[in-house]
Amino acid sequence: MTGSEETPSFRLAYVPGVTPAKWVRIWDERLPDIPLTLHQVPAAEAAGLMRAGDADAGLVRLPVDRTFFSAIPIYTETTVVVVPRDHVITAAEEVTVADLVDEVLFHPLDDVFDWDAPPGEPAFERPATTEDAVELVAAGVGLLVVPQSLARLYHRRDLTYRPLTDGPESTVALSWPEEATTDMVDDFIGIVRGRTVNSTRGRQAAQTGKPSRTGEASSAKAHQAQKPAARTARARATGAKSAKPAKRGKPRRRS
Repeated sequence: MTGSEETPSFRLAYVPGVTPAKWVRIWDERLPDIPLTLHQVPAAEAAGLMRAGDADAGLVRLPVDRTFFSAIPIYTETTVVVVPRDHVITAAEEVTVADLVDEVLFHPLDDVFDWDAPPGEPAFERPATTEDAVELVAAGVGLLVVPQSLARLYHRRDLTYRPLTDGPESTVALSWPEEATTDMVDDFIGIVRGRTVNSTRGRQAAQTGKPSRTGEASSAKAHQAQKPAARTARARATGAKSAKPAKRGKPRRRS
């Protein structure tokens, strides 16, 4: 390697509320020679980071521009409504959209839900961020509907949340530029999808010129299948040479 060559690395963007730690740990175990660098970005900036080539892939929230990006949905989050601890809603285990009709509901500019008109009474203004909206909920001037991970991320002791059973949902996905599906992207796809370390050896074997274990097993099975057939053919040939069409008659009785 010359001094001008850079060590390959995998750059992963992720949006607030997403925790990539589990997948990063598996990456470090399987590919210790390829560092993985994390970039936490606001949800609105993740796509631009990947378009500019500053991130190889991202853990984002759907929808994405499918004319440019590929995406694999990973999980759908529980939707909750964030309320002050002394709010009447806390008396229930879960709530519905109808329960919010008379409540002031904040709709921040970075809202992850793609809805035209949130339920409830509109707030006097739209907070710039979800974090700002949480502060306003703590001030007792309204409520906020978010994915559960964001409610946990911006948790405060004076706030709590309840599941919203019929609200919109947010799905977290692994996304990357479709024209840039590199080997490292494919490796991370395998990790996210739960592939075992053995299931990734096919591509690595193709790169090194060595057969994968799967290929070796297939060849062994084919070889084993040929052995009985060969023995049968030899047996037929040997039998044809040694067989005698002699027929024994019944023994004569002596008088």
